[in-house]
Amino acid sequence: MPKFKVIAFYTGKNDQAHISFLHEANKWFAEQSQQQHFVYDTTSNWNNLNKEFLSKYKVVLFLDTRPEKAEQRKAFEDYMKNGGAWMGFHFAAFALNDSDVKQDWDWYHNEFLGSGEYVSNTWRPTSAILRIENQHPALKNIPKTFTSAPNEWYRWKNDLRKNKNIDILLAIDEKSFPLGTGPKPYEIWHEGYYPVVWTNKSYKMIYFNMGHNDIDYEGGTNKTLSYTFENKTESELTLDALLWLGNH
Repeated sequence: MPKFKVIAFYTGKNDQAHISFLHEANKWFAEQSQQQHFVYDTTSNWNNLNKEFLSKYKVVLFLDTRPEKAEQRKAFEDYMKNGGAWMGFHFAAFALNDSDVKQDWDWYHNEFLGSGEYVSNTWRPTSAILRIENQHPALKNIPKTFTSAPNEWYRWKNDLRKNKNIDILLAIDEKSFPLGTGPKPYEIWHEGYYPVVWTNKSYKMIYFNMGHNDIDYEGGTNKTLSYTFENKTESELTLDALLWLGNH
């Protein structure tokens, strides 16, 4: 008998870096499901985000985007408030009012994730030294600091340290600075506090800012230059987090 069932929602239409991660993640999670004896299903039909469909699954993943329709959003909120579990990556938390992905879902961005609107990011995708900030079962096999896979790192409007419901699990260590290579100066971070993995104690959830592979845009080949799950520590963290959600 499988331990639990996972359903991963994705869109896979925008940004080659996110699409590359999505394909990598689907392959990696499927392999892990065989080894760890859970069921891993995927869907790009966000209309499946409904009560009947979700009732079959212990854990929901958002690999690259979020639901946009009101009925999908309500179904997900109800699922989470009734004991469902969730893991999200990178762009799944993105919202910016001057973009195609507006911050028009307060429960998700301000209460559930706590981060609020996206503010800016580093560029190009680069590795960072990540540091453990709080104890958590997902971190049981993770060293206090480690070097991540290359990623485009996000900065958020809300200070998660001031939210009593949020446990920040990993943040960018100061040894990472300067982080990013530009060419635009504001795409290189020289200081500041940047959470990259966190949970909300009111829900069974974990968010990873990772999920953006490095792509050869400049050379015009659009080839993937880095893979997130080739980083053994990050892979261990993701697996332990999923097993925590599935068995929690």
